[in-house]
Amino acid sequence: MSIIGDKIKRIRKFRGITQKELGIAVGFDEKSADVRIAQYESGTRTPKQELVKKFAEVLDVNPLFISNEEILGAEGVMLMLFELDEHYPLSILDCVDEDDCDRKAICFKSILMTDFLKEWQKRKKDLADGKISKAEYMEWKLNWPQTTDDCGKHEPSKEWRDNPTTTVDEE
Repeated sequence: MSIIGDKIKRIRKFRGITQKELGIAVGFDEKSADVRIAQYESGTRTPKQELVKKFAEVLDVNPLFISNEEILGAEGVMLMLFELDEHYPLSILDCVDEDDCDRKAICFKSILMTDFLKEWQKRKKDLADGKISKAEYMEWKLNWPQTTDDCGKHEPSKEWRDNPTTTVDEE
């Protein structure tokens, strides 16, 4: 399975739609819609950028979430960290995780990156504490940065909560 195909399949299942429904929604002929989607999900075919945009629109996600495949895998993560270090200098710190295992942590010397990570940390904590559902957390990630609210400081440009009238800070 390809990375893009895996993402399409994961999001399609999260949205609760079939391969045929997705295929028809992006403009494939009804007779072959499910086969075409199966080909993209398995990696037999790779969608061009225009089709990625259609998938993103139908699946209601940020197109970059689908198309950005180079960061998966340890080597890809390391290469991305090297590049990030050029733009957002970072430090590598020693730490111990909750199981008392020695680990490494990355600290960005960037206010913007710190703010982004702070909100992500808050969303993960809200999920762990039951303040948001797994579906809400996934929705927040799939449409980030449109779903960011800077930890409750403003309204997100795209709603991601099932109950948008209650802010996370009020709970």
